[in-house]
Amino acid sequence: MTDISLSFEPPLARIVLNRPERRNAISRAMWRALPAIKTAIEAQPEALVVLVEGAGGHFSAGADISEFDEVYKDAAAARDYGDSIQDGLRALMEIDRPTIAVLRGNVVGGGIALAIACDLRFCAADAYLAITPARLGLVYGHAETRRLVELVGSARAKDLLFTGRRIETDEALAIGLIDRRIETALLDTVLGYARGLAGLSQASIRGGKRAVDAIAAGLIVETPAFRALAEQAALGPDFAEGRAAFAEKRPACFAFRGATQAVPQA
Repeated sequence: MTDISLSFEPPLARIVLNRPERRNAISRAMWRALPAIKTAIEAQPEALVVLVEGAGGHFSAGADISEFDEVYKDAAAARDYGDSIQDGLRALMEIDRPTIAVLRGNVVGGGIALAIACDLRFCAADAYLAITPARLGLVYGHAETRRLVELVGSARAKDLLFTGRRIETDEALAIGLIDRRIETALLDTVLGYARGLAGLSQASIRGGKRAVDAIAAGLIVETPAFRALAEQAALGPDFAEGRAAFAEKRPACFAFRGATQAVPQA
């Protein structure tokens, strides 16, 4: 669909919200497109890092309010709409390679939900951030609320949800809502960082993502599946190449492009 696009520019995959005339408001169809986008990215072995962006001067002003009369017309419609959002957010969270949200302009409501579903957030210094369900009488869903608490803690999450206030980017950086606050050349900074990741071991990066996500989700003891992440890496081609490159004093050329699996909680 044209309102959300996916392009491949190896080593990058780029997801672009493409409704600049609406400040990239996210429609139900756009939420529904995310699971298929995940599948398409994971089918591309040379798409090593995923960027999530907004066309024009904004990331996203949030959910498309013009749809609300339809998507909240009754209990069945509200359930279907909520499922679309949760399925879309989970798909983005579960992509097996690094995801980076590129934040500029408005980053509001559902736009924040989409951004925090990514692994990292690089943000223009003058972006406008707000988490706004209290301005509408809504409640954030499970996936986005869980991620918000993971990032900023329960008390700060309550403050941001209770007030719906503007979050200045210096505060957003200090509390962990964003990871980089960029004064100038936002996209160049993101591209440089992403290409740096692409030159490292994807076995390490993808395994590390799975490990961190499992612990953040509540895994408190090592399981066989968790241990397997480290053991598989130690026996894999990237570690052999890394050792050889270190011994030979040359840059490593890592070859791993395989799939990784989420670590179950038990």
